[in-house]
Amino acid sequence: MDSNDANIRARGRPEGTQANRSLERGIEILRAFRPGSEVLGNGELAERTGLARSTVSRLTQSLVESGFLQYDAALRAYRLGAPVLSLAHAMRGGSTVLQVAAPLMRELAQAEHLNVGLAMADRDEMVYLESIRYSRKVSLRTVVAGQRVPMALTSLGRAWLAVAPEPERDALMTHFSGRFAHWQELEAQIHAAVAHVQRHGWCIASWQPEVMAMSTPLQLGHFPVHVLNVSLSTRASIREASRELAPHLMKLAADIGAAFQAAQPEAS
Repeated sequence: MDSNDANIRARGRPEGTQANRSLERGIEILRAFRPGSEVLGNGELAERTGLARSTVSRLTQSLVESGFLQYDAALRAYRLGAPVLSLAHAMRGGSTVLQVAAPLMRELAQAEHLNVGLAMADRDEMVYLESIRYSRKVSLRTVVAGQRVPMALTSLGRAWLAVAPEPERDALMTHFSGRFAHWQELEAQIHAAVAHVQRHGWCIASWQPEVMAMSTPLQLGHFPVHVLNVSLSTRASIREASRELAPHLMKLAADIGAAFQAAQPEAS
């Protein structure tokens, strides 16, 4: 099982079902656009997706006709269309977990001057659904909804890995081993974080200078795993930051769990 198969299984596709290859390839075209890539031509899209240029040309034409891409004739390249943003808005607006969690996240962020985030896994990255920034110390780093961070390097990703089904976790670890230099050191850090989540409910990491982030997985009802985190800019040691952050994070997670349970309709 490769990392993509693992990701598909983690997202809930039943075993034995067949994918629509044309649809999957069209989605790969949309995935090729990242911050800093406003416009991409067929050649760049082919390079980023690994698809043949003839396939890319056919798919981009369909995506333009559907409105998901816009063609810039002067640049002979494509940019994302407005429907992509409307889908993101619909996803966030329709998220039951986010609707329950966001008010409690904001309350903690304001009261304790912390950054509080909520994220989900996508392939080998974590995607923020919400990021509320109230750190007591000014940071040059800005995090917004929709932003991606690497799974292997962050407390968000390691907390998710701690509760992922073992086949998915193993496939991702194999994938990481081919991507990162100094893999043995990173592998040990991930295993330690996974063990800490399984024992204590949280893990902590500092993958950005002077930023400590602590995360815990949220397993709420039938929904996919979400990951909650708190962070702050500090020069404190990991031990000192852990003592400060852990009580806030775990209380917030418990409060969200209780609020989520209270919001569920009673079984008839």
